[in-house]
Amino acid sequence: MTDNRIRKIVIVGGGTAGWMAAATFARILGPEYAGVTLIESDEIGIVGVGEATIPQMATFNRMLGVDENAFMRATQGSFKLGIQFVNWGRQGHTYFHPFGKYGVDMQGVSFHAYFLRLHQLGEAPDLDEWSLQAKAGQQGKFMRAIDAGRSPLSDIAYAFHFDAGLYARFLRGYSEERGVIRREGRIVDVKLRGEDGFVQSVVMEDGTEVEGDLFVDCSGFRGLIIEQALKAGFTDWSHWLPCDRAIAVPCESVEEWTPYTRSTAHKAGWQWRIPLQHRTGNGHVFCSQYMSDDEATGILLANLDGKLLADPRTVPFRTGHRNKLWIKNCVAMGLAGGFIEPLESTAIWLIQSGISRFLTMFPDKHFNQADVDRYNRIMTTDYEEIRDFIILHYHATERDDSPFWDYCRNMEIPERLAEKMRVFRSHGRAFRENEELFNDTSWFAVMHGQLMGARSFDPVAEVMSLDETRSRLAHIREAIANSADYMPKHRDYIRENCAA
Repeated sequence: MTDNRIRKIVIVGGGTAGWMAAATFARILGPEYAGVTLIESDEIGIVGVGEATIPQMATFNRMLGVDENAFMRATQGSFKLGIQFVNWGRQGHTYFHPFGKYGVDMQGVSFHAYFLRLHQLGEAPDLDEWSLQAKAGQQGKFMRAIDAGRSPLSDIAYAFHFDAGLYARFLRGYSEERGVIRREGRIVDVKLRGEDGFVQSVVMEDGTEVEGDLFVDCSGFRGLIIEQALKAGFTDWSHWLPCDRAIAVPCESVEEWTPYTRSTAHKAGWQWRIPLQHRTGNGHVFCSQYMSDDEATGILLANLDGKLLADPRTVPFRTGHRNKLWIKNCVAMGLAGGFIEPLESTAIWLIQSGISRFLTMFPDKHFNQADVDRYNRIMTTDYEEIRDFIILHYHATERDDSPFWDYCRNMEIPERLAEKMRVFRSHGRAFRENEELFNDTSWFAVMHGQLMGARSFDPVAEVMSLDETRSRLAHIREAIANSADYMPKHRDYIRENCAA
């Protein structure tokens, strides 16, 4: 019988996407199944400017068999319990999007419904009181879950902040130990097979050709193979997500490392703050139609915690995705496949999702078109569902202090998102659709946090008497407060477990 297994995998580009793919293939497939070569050039910088993640990142580490403390030390990492949003619903207003659930569901009814019942009576003003991640984050506390019975301390969802360059270096070491070959140099051409248009090889600057059975395009925004050679095309979402540039700069680390990412809205975009052990990552995402680079840089530099550690650099981008992320024998990962601005820290997850979904459809040399079509459909849905969640932050706002916010507040939005907003405004209900990334807690946190306001609450919450509702929510709030008090300071926890 003919052996049609993929024997040569060529990854074009390093950075986070390239080395995540290389590490996964090395771990899952092994060198006996497929040899992996990664090509990158030290002359071509990566876009990574300091990364924030979501809890699914821990799943990726476990799949690789990576020790979490070693990962944290190698990447100068810190822990993340959620995202703090400042000035989004209105100027001067702050809310927290936590990992993990609010309270507990009771009698088959969502906790959100019970909260809204009391909230609309003026008795439960602060949703954060029922989230351990929000309470602990505000107090600068962190710990991993422990065996504490029914205590909130038994279930603590968290993610990471880390240095993207150090993470790529960490994964490179992991990958090379498992047989991945790294080739240094620039690619100057892509050769396609004449008979079927499949990628035959990539041509290096010195004229040598690197052939492969499967090519993974991790070349960033330029899409060296997927776009320049295979002409995938691009679906542009700039009319819904108009920010198209970012200014990034690191500054000195402050005394306390907050266990959350901070996102502060400005008049034509927003600013990120990502605390690491050795520095703080900062950036200003903005719309060039409403703000110049100089003005955006000035706003960013005026809102830093410490001394600059490098010159600001500009990263232009376009929000959207390739029309097809898998064409013939090439699949695009990371920025080569698409980009959604980093407001909810989804970039790493989209790489992770792309890799894991690809492995479930891993091809042989025939590259069955039904597998390709299914992958493209599922990945497109992933992008669309995240897109809608990000649009929500911009559209559901009371801000009317600038042309940018006027545009976002009044723009037409995708119908699927519009329906979610109508359902929430009716009875405060929030739902997760099928396998979408963000669950009902995330949708509820942002809709409530953006001051949408539900006209009523889910009437099923009235299965419990008002007095019983008050008593149970008070008990849950007390348990969460006590748990947050028990937790150590974030910086102390890092020093004891995973200091770089």
